[in-house]
Amino acid sequence: MLDEIQEVQAWEKVVNSLLVDFNVDVYLTGSNAHLLSSELATYLAGRYIEIPVYTLSFKEYLLFKSVYQTAVSSIKESFVTYLRKGGFPIIHTGNYDEDTTYKVIRDIYASVLLRDTIQRYKIRDIELLERVTRFAFDNIGNTFSGKSISDYFKSQSRKTDVNTIYNYLSALEGAFILYRVSRYDIKGKEMLKTQEKFFVSDLSLLYAMMGYRDRMIGGILENVVFLELKRREYKVYIGKLDSREIDFIAEKQGKKIYIQVAYKLENEATIHREFSPLLAILDNYPKFVVTMDEFWKEDIEGVKHVQIHDFLLDDSY
Repeated sequence: MLDEIQEVQAWEKVVNSLLVDFNVDVYLTGSNAHLLSSELATYLAGRYIEIPVYTLSFKEYLLFKSVYQTAVSSIKESFVTYLRKGGFPIIHTGNYDEDTTYKVIRDIYASVLLRDTIQRYKIRDIELLERVTRFAFDNIGNTFSGKSISDYFKSQSRKTDVNTIYNYLSALEGAFILYRVSRYDIKGKEMLKTQEKFFVSDLSLLYAMMGYRDRMIGGILENVVFLELKRREYKVYIGKLDSREIDFIAEKQGKKIYIQVAYKLENEATIHREFSPLLAILDNYPKFVVTMDEFWKEDIEGVKHVQIHDFLLDDSY
């Protein structure tokens, strides 16, 4: 087991020699995407299996809670706690309050930002990097581009090159702080290169930096569903159908599902907004509207309405 192997010069020569000279299994761990993608593909082509590791899923959180905590709460109450504290395992080994939780997460974020982003990518304008990070965090669940960030900064009297912003976003991806999700045109069957979405690797990072904001609940729930789809090894895209958007198209080994995510289905207009894009897709793949709504449970013309904690706990989806 070789931990954080990317910190060692010429590590690949050692690993290759171990594989040649001994009958061993070698496990490499690294905390940035550069090691896992480009370097492994170069040095160990065809001789490795990549295993992404995420923070705790809701199901894993419940397991931690059953081991480390004595308080009994309902699934709904547990989900709200999970939503507010995120999935870093250390947080759930004790009864930490939110202030303590976010202090721990801020320290994790600061070390990752310094080591895996600023130092690795030799970023000089740290203040701009923090601005880009905050913009991305503040727009979880919204589509945007490097140009829209640049235009926003320009309105704040901060001129910034679009390429620099894209480089910073790529660095944040490389440090596993953000995940980028591309848009897919369902009718044209092609990938679109503009107006992507970015999701944070754990919601607690967002709260630690910006505080919890109820107004962001829609994007927060999208983030939870996105991470669960990633854990289940789906390739995830945003769907575009004419002028309508489908929150997620998820594909895996010939399987495909479409998902809309909302907080609650409060009225007919909200119901129409969430269900109509899925009803307009004329194929037979499963379609879901995932919400926190406790009272409105009806399916519509084959599109299933699922409570989010049920979705997270049901591996059949």
